[in-house]
Amino acid sequence: MRSGEIELSVVVPVFNERQSIELILKRIQDVDLEKEIVIVDDCSTDGTREFLEELARAQRSSSFKPLDGGGEIRIDNLQIIFQNRNQGKGAALQRGFRSARGDVVVIQDADLEYDPQDYPRLLAPIRAGAADVVIGSRFLGGPHSGLSFWHYMANKLLTTLSNVCTNLSLTDMETCYKMFRREILDSIDIRQKRFGCEPEIVAKAAKLGCRFYEVPISYCGRGRKEGKKISWKDGLEAVWVIIRYSAWK
Repeated sequence: MRSGEIELSVVVPVFNERQSIELILKRIQDVDLEKEIVIVDDCSTDGTREFLEELARAQRSSSFKPLDGGGEIRIDNLQIIFQNRNQGKGAALQRGFRSARGDVVVIQDADLEYDPQDYPRLLAPIRAGAADVVIGSRFLGGPHSGLSFWHYMANKLLTTLSNVCTNLSLTDMETCYKMFRREILDSIDIRQKRFGCEPEIVAKAAKLGCRFYEVPISYCGRGRKEGKKISWKDGLEAVWVIIRYSAWK
């Protein structure tokens, strides 16, 4: 890590996660690592946006500034960005990556499916100089629950197709937990606005010749009744994205 720099940036895309945003923020803060948190609210309508605005007011922040009808606030190691309209996870990640200052960047969903205490495990191969991209796999023996059979099958099919097109041997391409060296993200232009950003990022990192590493993580899945947003339509989009950004091209 460069002297005086932030080691880890945690980018959190958020849309309508009022029930979990406060707790996931606390869990991230509790991780014993030097880090910053970049939250990108994708125009939530369920009270998430108001909670984040109140959080900023509680800190008596004077750093609010307009941003295309939205706004951004930085409070110590926390940055909150408000999109002016709902654009999707990929667009939120684009915005968060641009603002992240860390030498290493990790994606964190705003629900409670993934445990931030896995960050040190993800970071270890990068610190050791063994990896450029680290994937947190739900299928390498870590504790997990709540993954439905059809969700599991769709994930395995998409991961297999991705591996065919990238010549990788990942077990969980669709996982949220993807950690990157800063230089890698600076070289990737994300075009997909929704969940298609997941296979796109993997495909483009593979084209760059990045060293991939997978580590087991814990996972506590949720269903659509609990707020899960990805659907079969996103699975079809993922197939198109995988082929579109295939390493063969």
